[in-house]
Amino acid sequence: MTARFQSIAPGARLADQVADALATELRSGRLSEGDRLPTETALAEQFGVSRTVVREAVSRLKSLGLLDSRQGSGVYVRAAGVEPLRFEMPHVASREAVIQMVELRRALEAEVAALAAERRSKTDLRRIREAIKALKVAVAAGGNGADEDVRFHTAIAEAARNPFLLGTLQYLRQFLHGATRVTRANEARRADFAAQVAQEHALIVEAIDAGDAVRAREAAKAHMDNAIRRIEQADPAFWQQEGARLARPLVEDWPASR
Repeated sequence: MTARFQSIAPGARLADQVADALATELRSGRLSEGDRLPTETALAEQFGVSRTVVREAVSRLKSLGLLDSRQGSGVYVRAAGVEPLRFEMPHVASREAVIQMVELRRALEAEVAALAAERRSKTDLRRIREAIKALKVAVAAGGNGADEDVRFHTAIAEAARNPFLLGTLQYLRQFLHGATRVTRANEARRADFAAQVAQEHALIVEAIDAGDAVRAREAAKAHMDNAIRRIEQADPAFWQQEGARLARPLVEDWPASR
């Protein structure tokens, strides 16, 4: 086994990050059937974590049927095609697919917000504020606000007055909406996440209202950057349940584009 791992960053539970990094190596083929993992000590040094963290991560992958322990020999990659191997794929692929879609949104939304700041009318501003109000109402009623979030960003796109950008967003609507459902569902699980999103939306609206294209672009980009960070910090249980289910349409197309 020749793969080496980088130290992981603080954020989500360390054991989950280590497990995901190992699972990524399995999917990529850099770790293949019969390969022996480095020792617990070696992995701990590479990841910059304790042996306890490594032990927990390896134990999780064993429970999913990805790894096997051989007494007196070490931990080995199980044969491809073993049934439990399928269980880890939605967890890893779901998160990566959603992050990739948010990366795409980051490029589009930043430019859309900048153009909206330059071209918005009073009617546009009213629609954007109405969309924000509808989003707040949906969240207060116990929903995650995914549909209302999409309408908010659509209102900004319409204010940009660029039919090609708007057409691109419409063309990608199925995927963008799917990614939004995942990010909103994750954010709804934590009050601090929900508060951050509301504040980020407010900054985007303020910049557009002020006609400040530079600030609007930066605010929209920061919103997408933070959405990725929140996805990376999602509770692992979220991906095992709701996250994987909501991201399924993205995951089904994701491997073909890798």
